[in-house]
Amino acid sequence: EEPVLLAELKPGRPQRYDWKSSCETWSVAFSPDGAWFAWSQGHCVVKLIPWPLGEAELTCKASERKSRGGKAETRSRGAAKEKTLECGQIVWGLAFSAWPAAEDGDTDPACALGLPCLVLATGLNDGQIKVWEVQTGHLLFSLLGHQDVVRDLSFAPNGSPILVSASRDKTLRVWDLSRDGRQVQVLSGHVQWVYCCSISPDCSMLCSAAGEKSALLWSMRSYTLIRRLEGHQSSVVSCDFSPDSALLVTASYDACVIMWDPYTGEQLRTLRHVPLHSTLDSSSEIHTSSLRSVCFSPEGLYLATVADDRLLRIWALELRSPVAFAPMTNGLCCMYFPHGGFIATGTRDGHVQFWTAPRVLSSLKHLCRKALRTFLTTYQVLALPIPKKLKEFLTYRTF
Repeated sequence: EEPVLLAELKPGRPQRYDWKSSCETWSVAFSPDGAWFAWSQGHCVVKLIPWPLGEAELTCKASERKSRGGKAETRSRGAAKEKTLECGQIVWGLAFSAWPAAEDGDTDPACALGLPCLVLATGLNDGQIKVWEVQTGHLLFSLLGHQDVVRDLSFAPNGSPILVSASRDKTLRVWDLSRDGRQVQVLSGHVQWVYCCSISPDCSMLCSAAGEKSALLWSMRSYTLIRRLEGHQSSVVSCDFSPDSALLVTASYDACVIMWDPYTGEQLRTLRHVPLHSTLDSSSEIHTSSLRSVCFSPEGLYLATVADDRLLRIWALELRSPVAFAPMTNGLCCMYFPHGGFIATGTRDGHVQFWTAPRVLSSLKHLCRKALRTFLTTYQVLALPIPKKLKEFLTYRTF
């Protein structure tokens, strides 16, 4: 079943020609509860949109959102209102906090610290990180420390107010929003611009990808380097962990996605982006298939990739070829909806597109593996007194 384009949102501002007018959508993000969508639409602006989109938007192929100067734009949809965040700089990275919304009688850990229950961090062209309260659109923090573009951001998925940033200044920085955004650690080890950072769902590891042939794996407990993951032939530009933290995928300009066991550093599988049309000049294949983004589906059975060959690809975890394609122009990033069924992609034109994604009912075997691997490392699985075939299944060695 091929992905179907549900909606395409376009920036409503006229094109400007100064350097600040960069219109690329380098980042898109859904809030962990699926209630909000953030879109860096270019022109130094981020749109915060309540999800789901209105029926009119999901049934038409294009919808333009007009901006009205420097004030926050709002549009009622129940209690939630659409907002425009004026960041003052080109926006490169976006990340929602993973702090859960408080339920009746519950004490939210973030709210207990005096923090809002949901915030959005924006990485900017001048090295600043601006952190916004989602419900009100108010600016909470401006985090200073990076010396160049903040290319990517990742919040700790366990609900703690820890934020990691990746920058062109070749460092990653760790921030604690419960301590007024204090800088906790600077991670140095890359020799090129850092493009991407991803914290594992169990919050034990951090992966970072730079303009190098290797990705770096860090401990989130000691903030020390665990290992270099070497195997790509060109710059690694994107990375993501599986929902159970048992797998890590890295995407590179070499047109390959490598699937790793992050605990052992072993390469489990390589997914090669082969051009659909054999008539393409062989000398241009590497360029046209250069990868931009990779992400896991929320149940952990699919991957989505965006490449320069103008295709969105969907991969099943246990197959070496894509199971679905969709044509898209100038794709830069992709992100799954946290409850499945949709993929959002950002383009170099400042647009964002929403696609259908395969809906799957996970097998009992996969659900058991996912539950076990959420708290067992590869080494702990291998030490269990169980049959070898079961160990291979639990460690994803049965591809």
